[in-house]
Amino acid sequence: MELVDTVIEGAQDKDRREFDRLVERYHKQAYNVAYRMAGNHADAEDLTQEAFIRAFRFFGQYRRELPFDSWLYKIMSNVFIDRLRRKPKAKIRSLDQPIQTSEGEVEFDVADPTSGPEDAVLAMEVDSRIQAALDKLPEAFRMTVIYADIEGLSYEEIAEATNTNIGTVRSRLHRGRRLLRDKLKKYEHQLI
Repeated sequence: MELVDTVIEGAQDKDRREFDRLVERYHKQAYNVAYRMAGNHADAEDLTQEAFIRAFRFFGQYRRELPFDSWLYKIMSNVFIDRLRRKPKAKIRSLDQPIQTSEGEVEFDVADPTSGPEDAVLAMEVDSRIQAALDKLPEAFRMTVIYADIEGLSYEEIAEATNTNIGTVRSRLHRGRRLLRDKLKKYEHQLI
C-alpha cells in the first residue's frame, strides 16, 4: 500500500509542477481575456483566479494533446457565464424620465462628453471606450470578439473554448464586430 501511495504522490507532484509552469506561462494572457470580459481589474483578477482554481481541480481530466490555453478559455467562459447568471439584473431607466426625490422631481442631467479639453483626454480614454463598447455587447459576441481580435485565436480554438461550432463562431464574430463598430462609430475619427 505504501508503494501505491508513493506513486500517486509522485504523479500529483509532477502534475502540480506542470500546472505551475502553465499558470506562469498563461497568467498574463488569461488576465487580459478576463479583463476584456469583466470590464474592470478587480473582477478580472477574480475571474482569472477562479478559472485557474477550476483548471487545477480538473487538471487530471485535461487532455495533454490539446492546447492548454483553449482548455483554460473554455473554463474561463463557463466561470464568466456562471457569474453573469448569479449577478442581479440591472434595472434600466430612461434618461428622459425624472428622478423622484424627497424634494420632488429632478431632471437627470448627463454631462456632454463633447465639451471640454477632450483632445488631450481622448488619447488616454481610447482603451476605456473600447472596453465600454465591449461591455455592451451580448456575452457570446463579446467573448468571441475578445478571443478572435484581442487574443488572436483561430475559429477552431474559439469553437473549442466556447463549446460551439465554427459556423456559430463566424456568425458571432461577424455580428459582434458589426455591433462593436456601431458602438464605436461616434469615436471613429479619434480611434484612427
